[in-house]
Amino acid sequence: MNIREELLKRQIHFKKHAIAITKFAVSSDKNFKELIDCFLSMDMRVAQRAAWSVSWAAEKCPEMVQPYVGILVDQLKRKDVHNAVIRNSLRILENLDIPEKFHGEVMDACFQFLQNRETAIAIKAFALTVLFNLSKIYPDIKNELRMIIKENMEYETAAYRSRGKKILARL
Repeated sequence: MNIREELLKRQIHFKKHAIAITKFAVSSDKNFKELIDCFLSMDMRVAQRAAWSVSWAAEKCPEMVQPYVGILVDQLKRKDVHNAVIRNSLRILENLDIPEKFHGEVMDACFQFLQNRETAIAIKAFALTVLFNLSKIYPDIKNELRMIIKENMEYETAAYRSRGKKILARL
């Protein structure tokens, strides 16, 4: 299977298709590298669709994604990618052990997402969870996280408020 061709094969990218690509990709390191290359593609459609499969791969085989954490962190800083790339990068990072050398970059990116009114709500929700997870290591960020959640509660969607309330209860 050529992953790039598979990602572009259909007009609409369905969950079933994304999972089939994921299963193929995690069958070998070579295949997974091909999926990661698609995830990094400058072709927004390829990157967007690959992001979903990378997310599924992280759920099923987190050990395959772990060596690529640096790439996921780099994606958070890009302005030229589809929201799906950032959203799925954060979705993955909320469930992985992020190496210490990336903690600062991840926290900076997540706080920026939360403070930008233009950021998509799903990105904000995942950023909240990533920051909450990091607050267990860096308790100093708890106050800032708590303040941002409270300040934005009335302006954000139900999804944000729900995630925010759960995190506030655990802080």
